[in-house]
Amino acid sequence: MRGMPLLSVTMANPQVKPPPKATLADQAKALPNALPTALPKALPKALPKALPKALSKAQSKTQTKTKGSKVNRAWINDHVNDPYVKLAKREGYRARAAYKLKEIDETFGLIKPGHLVVDLGSVPGAWSQYLRRKFLPKPPTGGGAAGGASPSALNGTIIALDILSMEPIEGVVFLQGDFREADVLDRLVQQMAGRLADVVVSDMAPNLSGIDSADAARVEHLVELAIDFTQAHMKPQGALVAKVFHGSGYDALVKLFKQSFVTVKPVKPKASRDKSSETFLVGIGLKKDQASHP
Repeated sequence: MRGMPLLSVTMANPQVKPPPKATLADQAKALPNALPTALPKALPKALPKALPKALSKAQSKTQTKTKGSKVNRAWINDHVNDPYVKLAKREGYRARAAYKLKEIDETFGLIKPGHLVVDLGSVPGAWSQYLRRKFLPKPPTGGGAAGGASPSALNGTIIALDILSMEPIEGVVFLQGDFREADVLDRLVQQMAGRLADVVVSDMAPNLSGIDSADAARVEHLVELAIDFTQAHMKPQGALVAKVFHGSGYDALVKLFKQSFVTVKPVKPKASRDKSSETFLVGIGLKKDQASHP
């Protein structure tokens, strides 16, 4: 009918559900749109704290790496240009250390034909190479450290020992083992076949920790063992050459040498680098009250 108001009726729908929560996939899709708005707001707060720390770490690593690289480059440069390194390469020695023993021997006249020499801490073998050349009946030609004569022709005996393995040297008897262990010492004595050493040379050195007191104790222990060995297995007129280090414990080692040997001389060979704290103590002639063998 005309004139009557129309009634509007809204029916409630009980089946209507709330919109589903956004899934991770939906959030990932939305992230590119949200970042341009959110990131500028977050960065000003986060950067002042995070950036200095990150830069400091990066700078520290760079400085350490640069410093280490400079030290390595400097050492390599010094080593390559070292005249004794060049000479060792030219003359066929495994290391420049051969010239340390050579200078000591020529200064004191220690190594003689027919001698029995024990080389402690022999690796890489440069000292044994020098000793072998001393025992060749004729001067080697061509500079070869291991050539020139058969082992039977050597006028002397060399027994080398080290905790590390060593490449063979013709005519040199090598024993691998820790000199601090009794069974290794027994093997060494057996190899001497009842003879007493004429000369004992020791280039033994412990792994250094950087702690002076601990390192000094380790060096002193090795030197004491070498002296004990000479007192039991070296001729009374024999000689000991031992590597030591200046610093904590050095005076104690000099005192120990003087208690054990008639003549004691400290030597810093020219082939020993100036920056190195190493030096060598030479003890000649066992004091009568120190020799434990007949």
